[in-house]
Amino acid sequence: MLLAIDIGNTHTVLGMYDGKKLKEYFRVASNHSFTVDECGILLKQLFEEYNKIKDVIICSVVPPLTPIYEEMSKKFLKVDPIVVSSDLPLGIKILYDDPKTVGADRLANAVAAYEIYGGPAIVVDLGTATTFDVISEKGEYLGGAIAPGIETSSLNLFQKASQLFKVSLEKPKKAIGTNTEESLRSGIIFGAVGQIDEIVKRIKEELKQRRPSKNKPKVIATGGLASLVAKESKTIEQVNPTLTLEGLRRIYLRVKKIRTTKNIK
Repeated sequence: MLLAIDIGNTHTVLGMYDGKKLKEYFRVASNHSFTVDECGILLKQLFEEYNKIKDVIICSVVPPLTPIYEEMSKKFLKVDPIVVSSDLPLGIKILYDDPKTVGADRLANAVAAYEIYGGPAIVVDLGTATTFDVISEKGEYLGGAIAPGIETSSLNLFQKASQLFKVSLEKPKKAIGTNTEESLRSGIIFGAVGQIDEIVKRIKEELKQRRPSKNKPKVIATGGLASLVAKESKTIEQVNPTLTLEGLRRIYLRVKKIRTTKNIK
């Protein structure tokens, strides 16, 4: 079995694959003080069949946590993990000014989006940051945009405004709130939807000029709040909550195939 690990600033998602099937996955807090042993104990608590894991692939945007999960893989699973970077054979051409600065999660999203939905495609990932990744019809990673995430910006608002308080992030009943809680929820959710739709609209316009295509860009959302936002969005067409994990699985298969071929030769 394959263990795919997506380490984000706020949450870490761990998924176990049996072939193409994602058997189960969990979203846990990204504990920046995690030790290798604590990481291993967590793995055992989450997955009953953890001892069947034979391969591990990691994408991380939290440098201090990357070696922790790498060492956990070696110590508890006896596996030398694959760590995603632009240096790996991803199957897509990266046209970013400096490919090494593209987040590993964004690369995984791009790989999965292109292989599942084809190109052109736009991935909206709603995490600590809301990222927009653009893939051309030919499978070129063109770049994108990075905006403050919904929870990130709302928490900052609560911290800076003394008379405001944290509210649950759920669908607003109306745009015109008649109390502080309703007003906050309206501003946070509808504001995020407006931001996403406007950025996607501008990306589509640029794609027409830079990479003309007969096919319209497919817009896919992923991340913890994707389903909530997609219901209100005019541009999001598909929600795939495990897109990043699926990208990791596909990158793993490509790397394993190449390494196996080299060993045979």
